[in-house]
Amino acid sequence: MQIRQVCLALLIGLIASVATAGPLDAATPQELDIPAQELAGALEQFSRSTGMAVLVDRQLTRGRRSLAVKGRLSATDALSQMLSGSGLMARYARADAFTLQKATVAPVPAAAAHVEKASPLPGSSYAASIQSAIERSLCRSSLIRPGSFRALLQLWIGRDGVVQHSRLVSSTGDAQRDAALVESLRNLDIERPAPSSLSQPVTLLLLPESSGKRMECSKGKGVSGG
Repeated sequence: MQIRQVCLALLIGLIASVATAGPLDAATPQELDIPAQELAGALEQFSRSTGMAVLVDRQLTRGRRSLAVKGRLSATDALSQMLSGSGLMARYARADAFTLQKATVAPVPAAAAHVEKASPLPGSSYAASIQSAIERSLCRSSLIRPGSFRALLQLWIGRDGVVQHSRLVSSTGDAQRDAALVESLRNLDIERPAPSSLSQPVTLLLLPESSGKRMECSKGKGVSGG
Protein backbone atom coordinates (compact mmCIF):
# COMPACT_ATOMS: atom_id res chain seq x y z
CA MET A 1 0.00 0.00 0.00
CA GLN A 2 2.83 2.38 0.81
CA ILE A 3 4.46 1.78 -2.58
CA ARG A 4 1.16 2.48 -4.36
CA GLN A 5 0.81 5.76 -2.44
CA VAL A 6 4.31 6.84 -3.46
CA CYS A 7 3.61 6.04 -7.13
CA LEU A 8 0.31 7.91 -6.99
CA ALA A 9 1.96 10.94 -5.42
CA LEU A 10 4.59 10.91 -8.16
CA LEU A 11 1.92 10.80 -10.86
CA ILE A 12 -0.04 13.68 -9.32
CA GLY A 13 3.14 15.75 -9.08
CA LEU A 14 4.00 15.14 -12.71
CA ILE A 15 0.51 15.96 -13.93
CA ALA A 16 0.57 19.15 -11.87
CA SER A 17 3.83 20.19 -13.54
CA VAL A 18 2.22 19.71 -16.95
CA ALA A 19 -0.82 21.76 -15.96
CA THR A 20 1.28 24.72 -14.82
CA ALA A 21 3.42 24.58 -17.95
CA GLY A 22 0.44 25.15 -20.26
CA PRO A 23 -0.63 23.21 -23.36
CA LEU A 24 1.92 20.68 -24.57
CA ASP A 25 2.46 19.76 -28.20
CA ALA A 26 4.22 16.39 -28.10
CA ALA A 27 4.86 16.60 -31.85
CA THR A 28 6.87 19.83 -31.69
CA PRO A 29 10.66 19.22 -31.89
CA GLN A 30 12.77 20.41 -28.98
CA GLU A 31 16.40 20.10 -27.93
CA LEU A 32 16.89 17.07 -25.70
CA ASP A 33 19.98 15.54 -24.13
CA ILE A 34 19.18 12.49 -22.00
CA PRO A 35 22.10 10.06 -21.60
CA ALA A 36 21.74 6.27 -21.55
CA GLN A 37 21.02 5.18 -17.97
CA GLU A 38 18.68 3.17 -15.77
CA LEU A 39 15.26 3.49 -17.38
CA ALA A 40 13.53 4.86 -14.27
CA GLY A 41 15.98 7.76 -14.08
CA ALA A 42 15.73 8.43 -17.81
CA LEU A 43 11.93 8.63 -17.59
CA GLU A 44 12.12 11.15 -14.76
CA GLN A 45 14.54 13.30 -16.76
CA PHE A 46 12.35 12.94 -19.85
CA SER A 47 9.31 14.09 -17.90
CA ARG A 48 11.12 17.15 -16.54
CA SER A 49 12.46 18.05 -19.97
CA THR A 50 9.25 17.61 -21.98
CA GLY A 51 6.48 18.22 -19.42
CA MET A 52 4.91 14.85 -20.20
CA ALA A 53 3.34 12.96 -17.31
CA VAL A 54 4.26 9.33 -16.79
CA LEU A 55 2.85 6.65 -14.51
CA VAL A 56 5.29 3.78 -14.24
CA ASP A 57 5.52 0.67 -12.10
CA ARG A 58 9.05 0.56 -10.69
CA GLN A 59 8.97 -3.23 -10.87
CA LEU A 60 8.48 -2.92 -14.63
CA THR A 61 11.49 -0.65 -15.17
CA ARG A 62 13.81 -2.47 -12.76
CA GLY A 63 16.86 -3.91 -14.52
CA ARG A 64 16.08 -2.10 -17.78
CA ARG A 65 18.18 0.64 -19.38
CA SER A 66 17.34 3.40 -21.80
CA LEU A 67 19.12 4.45 -24.96
CA ALA A 68 20.59 7.95 -25.16
CA VAL A 69 18.41 10.67 -26.66
CA LYS A 70 20.21 13.71 -28.04
CA GLY A 71 19.19 16.27 -30.62
CA ARG A 72 16.11 18.13 -31.77
CA LEU A 73 13.24 15.65 -31.48
CA SER A 74 9.55 15.61 -30.72
CA ALA A 75 8.60 14.17 -27.34
CA THR A 76 6.93 11.15 -28.96
CA ASP A 77 9.93 10.38 -31.19
CA ALA A 78 12.34 10.86 -28.28
CA LEU A 79 10.33 8.50 -26.07
CA SER A 80 10.25 5.86 -28.81
CA GLN A 81 14.01 6.12 -29.22
CA MET A 82 14.63 6.03 -25.48
CA LEU A 83 12.51 2.88 -25.05
CA SER A 84 14.12 1.03 -27.98
CA GLY A 85 15.73 -2.14 -26.72
CA SER A 86 13.94 -2.01 -23.34
CA GLY A 87 11.17 -4.45 -24.19
CA LEU A 88 8.60 -1.85 -23.09
CA MET A 89 6.22 0.33 -25.06
CA ALA A 90 4.33 3.52 -24.31
CA ARG A 91 0.56 3.59 -24.00
CA TYR A 92 -0.79 7.13 -24.22
CA ALA A 93 -3.63 8.12 -21.92
CA ARG A 94 -3.69 11.52 -23.65
CA ALA A 95 -1.28 13.60 -25.73
CA ASP A 96 0.78 14.66 -22.69
CA ALA A 97 0.54 11.56 -20.47
CA PHE A 98 1.48 7.92 -20.88
CA THR A 99 2.03 4.66 -19.05
CA LEU A 100 4.40 1.84 -19.90
CA GLN A 101 3.58 -1.77 -20.61
CA LYS A 102 5.47 -4.83 -21.76
CA ALA A 103 5.93 -4.92 -25.51
CA THR A 104 3.30 -6.78 -27.49
CA VAL A 105 2.97 -7.58 -31.18
CA ALA A 106 0.47 -5.36 -32.97
CA PRO A 107 -1.84 -6.98 -35.52
CA VAL A 108 -0.96 -6.52 -39.17
CA PRO A 109 -3.24 -4.01 -40.97
CA ALA A 110 -5.69 -5.67 -43.34
CA ALA A 111 -4.13 -3.96 -46.37
CA ALA A 112 -0.73 -5.46 -45.58
CA ALA A 113 -2.02 -8.91 -44.72
CA HIS A 114 -2.32 -9.85 -48.38
CA VAL A 115 1.29 -9.06 -49.26
CA GLU A 116 3.08 -12.26 -50.20
CA LYS A 117 6.78 -12.75 -49.61
CA ALA A 118 9.26 -15.08 -51.18
CA SER A 119 8.76 -18.69 -50.17
CA PRO A 120 11.54 -20.21 -48.05
CA LEU A 121 13.73 -22.96 -49.33
CA PRO A 122 12.32 -26.42 -48.66
CA GLY A 123 13.22 -27.66 -45.20
CA SER A 124 14.40 -24.31 -43.85
CA SER A 125 13.03 -23.30 -40.43
CA TYR A 126 11.83 -19.92 -39.25
CA ALA A 127 14.63 -19.86 -36.68
CA ALA A 128 17.13 -20.08 -39.53
CA SER A 129 15.41 -17.17 -41.27
CA ILE A 130 15.66 -15.06 -38.12
CA GLN A 131 19.35 -15.88 -37.75
CA SER A 132 20.01 -15.09 -41.40
CA ALA A 133 18.27 -11.70 -41.23
CA ILE A 134 20.08 -10.71 -38.03
CA GLU A 135 23.39 -11.86 -39.42
CA ARG A 136 22.94 -9.72 -42.54
CA SER A 137 22.07 -6.71 -40.39
CA LEU A 138 24.96 -7.09 -37.94
CA CYS A 139 27.50 -7.72 -40.67
CA ARG A 140 26.94 -4.27 -42.13
CA SER A 141 28.95 -2.64 -39.33
CA SER A 142 32.31 -3.53 -37.82
CA LEU A 143 31.08 -2.26 -34.42
CA ILE A 144 28.42 -4.98 -34.12
CA ARG A 145 29.99 -7.64 -36.33
CA PRO A 146 29.23 -11.07 -34.82
CA GLY A 147 32.00 -12.79 -32.90
CA SER A 148 33.45 -9.87 -30.96
CA PHE A 149 30.93 -9.70 -28.10
CA ARG A 150 28.27 -11.53 -26.09
CA ALA A 151 24.69 -10.29 -25.87
CA LEU A 152 21.28 -11.64 -24.92
CA LEU A 153 18.38 -10.24 -26.94
CA GLN A 154 14.62 -10.59 -27.15
CA LEU A 155 12.60 -9.80 -30.28
CA TRP A 156 8.89 -9.32 -30.88
CA ILE A 157 8.18 -10.17 -34.53
CA GLY A 158 4.94 -9.10 -36.23
CA ARG A 159 2.84 -11.42 -38.33
CA ASP A 160 4.32 -9.71 -41.40
CA GLY A 161 7.82 -10.79 -40.38
CA VAL A 162 9.02 -7.33 -39.28
CA VAL A 163 10.58 -6.79 -35.84
CA GLN A 164 8.27 -4.49 -33.87
CA HIS A 165 10.14 -4.36 -30.56
CA SER A 166 13.41 -5.55 -29.11
CA ARG A 167 15.01 -5.81 -25.70
CA LEU A 168 18.71 -5.94 -24.87
CA VAL A 169 18.55 -8.23 -21.84
CA SER A 170 22.30 -8.13 -21.16
CA SER A 171 24.73 -5.41 -22.25
CA THR A 172 27.62 -6.09 -24.61
CA GLY A 173 29.79 -4.09 -22.24
CA ASP A 174 29.95 -1.09 -24.56
CA ALA A 175 27.19 1.56 -24.53
CA GLN A 176 27.91 2.63 -28.11
CA ARG A 177 27.72 -0.97 -29.32
CA ASP A 178 24.51 -1.54 -27.33
CA ALA A 179 22.86 1.41 -29.07
CA ALA A 180 24.08 0.31 -32.51
CA LEU A 181 22.87 -3.24 -31.87
CA VAL A 182 19.39 -2.09 -30.88
CA GLU A 183 19.24 0.28 -33.85
CA SER A 184 20.20 -2.53 -36.24
CA LEU A 185 17.10 -4.46 -35.12
CA ARG A 186 14.68 -1.56 -35.55
CA ASN A 187 12.08 -2.62 -38.15
CA LEU A 188 14.30 -5.51 -39.24
CA ASP A 189 12.53 -7.56 -41.92
CA ILE A 190 12.90 -11.33 -41.49
CA GLU A 191 11.55 -11.62 -45.06
CA ARG A 192 9.12 -14.35 -44.09
CA PRO A 193 5.75 -14.02 -42.34
CA ALA A 194 5.94 -15.16 -38.73
CA PRO A 195 4.05 -18.41 -38.08
CA SER A 196 1.07 -18.10 -35.75
CA SER A 197 2.71 -20.69 -33.49
CA LEU A 198 5.79 -18.50 -32.91
CA SER A 199 6.31 -17.94 -29.18
CA GLN A 200 6.96 -14.27 -28.36
CA PRO A 201 9.37 -12.85 -27.52
CA VAL A 202 12.06 -14.72 -29.45
CA THR A 203 15.23 -14.97 -27.34
CA LEU A 204 18.64 -14.86 -29.03
CA LEU A 205 22.12 -15.33 -27.60
CA LEU A 206 25.02 -13.82 -29.54
CA LEU A 207 28.34 -15.40 -28.56
CA PRO A 208 31.97 -14.28 -28.99
CA GLU A 209 34.38 -16.04 -31.30
CA SER A 210 36.09 -17.80 -28.38
CA SER A 211 32.91 -19.78 -27.68
CA GLY A 212 33.22 -21.70 -30.93
CA LYS A 213 29.52 -21.07 -31.62
CA ARG A 214 28.82 -17.79 -33.38
CA MET A 215 27.43 -16.18 -36.50
CA GLU A 216 29.94 -15.52 -39.24
CA CYS A 217 30.09 -12.70 -41.76
CA SER A 218 30.81 -14.43 -45.04
CA LYS A 219 31.81 -12.79 -48.29
CA GLY A 220 29.21 -10.66 -49.97
CA LYS A 221 27.28 -9.78 -46.81
CA GLY A 222 28.22 -6.13 -46.99
CA VAL A 223 30.50 -5.79 -43.97
CA SER A 224 31.78 -2.25 -43.70
CA GLY A 225 34.25 -0.49 -41.48
CA GLY A 226 37.25 -2.74 -42.01
